[in-house]
Amino acid sequence: MGAKGKNFYNSLVSRYGWEAEAEHIQELYLGGKQREAIAAVPDELVDALSLIGPKERIRDRLEAWRETPVTTLIVGSPQAEALEVLANLLL
Repeated sequence: MGAKGKNFYNSLVSRYGWEAEAEHIQELYLGGKQREAIAAVPDELVDALSLIGPKERIRDRLEAWRETPVTTLIVGSPQAEALEVLANLLL
């Protein structure tokens, strides 16, 4: 989570409404408790910011995102099949 005074991800997550969680994660991380910091990331936060799950769920969530101001989707996966699924859903 980077430096206490200036951290892009901490600020971003706070602006998304997860301020207390971001502060707690940062405290753990800067305190040398990286594994605890990782464990402290709420599943709800990951779900809110990611397209994860079965193909049908990703398709439905992607449709909802198309109705938002989001203009860029960063896609990454070590699984070629996952990238193919996303490519087909985006066409």
